[in-house]
Amino acid sequence: MRNPLVALGVVVLCCMTVPIIISVASYRDFKNTGKSDVQNIKMTQITDKNQSKKPKKEIINYETVNKDAPTINIYNHKLGKDEKKDIEKYLYGVLAGEMPSEFDIEALKAQAIAARTFVIQKKEKGTNAGHKNSVVCTDFRHCQEYKSYEELQKNGEEWMKTSYPKIKQAVDETKGQIITYEGKAILPLYFSTSSGKTENSEEVFSGKYTYLQSVDSPYDKNSPKYTSTLKISNKDFVNTMSKSYVDMKVEESNLNNQIRILERSTGGAVEKIKVGNKEITGRDIRNIFGINSANFEIDFNDEYINILVKGYGHGVGMSQWGADGMAKEGYKYYEILTHYYTGTQITDTY
Repeated sequence: MRNPLVALGVVVLCCMTVPIIISVASYRDFKNTGKSDVQNIKMTQITDKNQSKKPKKEIINYETVNKDAPTINIYNHKLGKDEKKDIEKYLYGVLAGEMPSEFDIEALKAQAIAARTFVIQKKEKGTNAGHKNSVVCTDFRHCQEYKSYEELQKNGEEWMKTSYPKIKQAVDETKGQIITYEGKAILPLYFSTSSGKTENSEEVFSGKYTYLQSVDSPYDKNSPKYTSTLKISNKDFVNTMSKSYVDMKVEESNLNNQIRILERSTGGAVEKIKVGNKEITGRDIRNIFGINSANFEIDFNDEYINILVKGYGHGVGMSQWGADGMAKEGYKYYEILTHYYTGTQITDTY
């Protein structure tokens, strides 16, 4: 080697230059492609996160049996006679009478199954007191509301064109389906509007049913009857209570010191309330003053009181407005029913 110093200089220069060239090339590659890769990773993570939040729901088909619908005897209290009807056609009139047709189709299906279950449960148990030759009657105070086709026509031509087909769809697409518990048709209680929770059956009625237990019902706030107020003068309150309980001792002045809520149910209804010298129930107050539910507070003033009420109905079983709210959130009818009726199944019977 002629000049060792020159050779050494070349080697040093190469050692310094090559890493720089490699770094620049790598930077260009990262600038051109690396950002997209990072974005792709982030987008994949977001997609996966969204997919985990909203998994695809499996649609369950409960239509497993295809038999003719049974015919049942129905006591028409408006006509004062028994009538033979196909149970499914009878349910058209029940659904139209019990739930607004404007409700979501999944809520209507849930109501149709509850109404059908009510009939089957009556038929199985033979609990047809008051109409011995028929399974059910058309009086909502005893059985379920029912409107004949002729009565429904009074809703107008537009309603018959748009709403009646929706009613029929809800019944037809759940043909033969009922709610069961341990293989038997349940007592499918339902009502209009909860106060945010439903009630335990034993806290409202005398019987305890495992499937009629308190559950959350968060969508009832959309109901026009979610809250209501009764304003009544102290004088009228005292007079009304004294007529209902002749031995009650309560005075118009200082009512706030004479009325005290003692106990509430799991769902929030007043279980026990002391008025003057007597302990009564919230249901007693509801019946006496005709308020919407037994879930209430009392706001006292000098000359009157406000009874502040939440919910509408007895509060046991399925809330109809709660069911509609669940349906609008994407829940299917069978999810609604198994939510409100604890531990139950949907069974196709014909």
